[in-house]
Order: sequence, then structure tokens, then C-alpha cells
Amino acid sequence: LIGIVKKNAIMMIDFALEAQREQGLSAREAIFQACLLRFRPILMTTLAALLSALPLMLGTGVGSELRHPLGVTMVGGLLLSQLLTLFTTPVIYLTFESWAERWRVKRGLPAVKHVPRSEAEVLGEEGTQPGLDDGSKERP
Repeated sequence: LIGIVKKNAIMMIDFALEAQREQGLSAREAIFQACLLRFRPILMTTLAALLSALPLMLGTGVGSELRHPLGVTMVGGLLLSQLLTLFTTPVIYLTFESWAERWRVKRGLPAVKHVPRSEAEVLGEEGTQPGLDDGSKERP
């Protein structure tokens, strides 16, 4: 159960960070977009696990009284953990973003409008020379 919940939270946060980097969205817009676009895959994964636990929970027959508590625990745990994950992940993401922004302001650093994707971008190295149309490096 923990693995499914963790994977879903990582998917949302990864998608939000990518949206911030690629599209230049604010943290609020990025996590909102991530929640909208990743909801269906998250729901499909959770429902697959939940439906696989239903026979344990609803089964009858010899030994079903031993498997019933496991089924109830799996179904209840999946429902509760997914609801908490879908509501708390965006809140925690936005909280950490606001803390990071306060830290930057406190240190006198500029607000981050563009999140660099590589060390070369951080150092300002473009890797291209002016005048080259295709963006490739000049060969010696």
C-alpha cells in the first residue's frame, strides 16, 4: 500500500516540477495541472489494487474468515491513503515552495522564474555560438 501511495505522490510532484521547468508555470498552477492530468492514472492504479482485494474481503467458503480481515485492511487502507495523498500532496508541495521562496527573499536572492535543468544552464553556458542556425556546436 505504501508503495502505491508513494508512487502516486512522486508522479504528481515530478509532473509539477516538469511543468514549472518547461512551461514556466507558478507552483500553484503547476501542481493544479499535475493533479488534473495525473488523476486518471492514479485512479486506475488504485482501483486495480482495490478490485484485486475485493475477493479477499467479500469471499465466502472454507477459510474465508481468515482472509476477510486482510481484504478489509487492504480496501480500507487503499481508500484512506489515496484520499489523503490526493489532498495532502499538493498542500505539502505548495508549503515547501512558499518556504523556499521565503528563504530566497530572506537571503536577498531573486525569485525563481525559470528552474534550470542542467549545470551548464546554471553556469550560463549555452553550448552554441551566435550565428549558427541549427544550434549545433562549431567543429574545429
